[in-house]
Amino acid sequence: IAMCPTANAEETILAGQVERYRTGLQFTEGPAWDGKDTLYFTDVPAGILYKIDGEGKLAKFISPSLHSNGLMKWGDFLYACEMDSAIVRYTLGDASSRKVLTREYQGARYNAPNDLVIDRTGGVYFTDPEFRAPKPLPQKTRGVYYVSAEGKVTRLVEELPNPNGIILSPDETKLYVVPSSQSAVMVYDVTSPGVIGPGKTFATLRQPAGQNNSGGDGCTIDTDGWLYATTGLGVQVIKPDGTIAEVITLPEVPSNATFGGADGKTLYMTARTSVYR
Repeated sequence: IAMCPTANAEETILAGQVERYRTGLQFTEGPAWDGKDTLYFTDVPAGILYKIDGEGKLAKFISPSLHSNGLMKWGDFLYACEMDSAIVRYTLGDASSRKVLTREYQGARYNAPNDLVIDRTGGVYFTDPEFRAPKPLPQKTRGVYYVSAEGKVTRLVEELPNPNGIILSPDETKLYVVPSSQSAVMVYDVTSPGVIGPGKTFATLRQPAGQNNSGGDGCTIDTDGWLYATTGLGVQVIKPDGTIAEVITLPEVPSNATFGGADGKTLYMTARTSVYR
């Protein structure tokens, strides 16, 4: 969870300019800050999990990455969604430490795990849409799952139109899910780790011209509970009451975002061939 970008949440969200940080890639995803000086991200079709160190050097961390997509740092670990059907974790900085947390549900592989968020108990919420999945879908539904720290897996949501981005509120009482195939961003009350209530519409994303059911991709959140959802129009910044404050536009369509930097106030955004900040 990032630090609040501004001291006063009613001020303009971003004071700086959008900068292309790295480019020349295929399809970037899953930015994750290690809490110190390194940004991890994935290039999905290339099958590479990259890192950019404190000196700005780009290097491969894992290759092949089994089409890793969403990433998140938690404690001393880096968690990853492998679209080839697994949720895994690495010890930070150790490419040989891969540990599979779950690879199937009720005897079938996942469709293609896409994005994830870890709660304070070490449990992982993750989305499983249809993108890059075998057909017919192995799970026969597009779902949201939870794998507890002890390894128990529960399907929490079924038949949401391609659930994609996922994040918890700072106090972990709400779970936000950004579907790719509907305009409504969903929110679920979290009653205990891995237990959620019925879904409700949290916000309706602004739509590209001529479209009315365009959804989003990845998302992140700041400590004031402002949600940042990547969409075809850019990064839509959503207030805690569900209203959209502004849209951060980029030269390319963004896929995911996270906060990082020494003070936690730099927004990193993956977008097609590039990483922006």
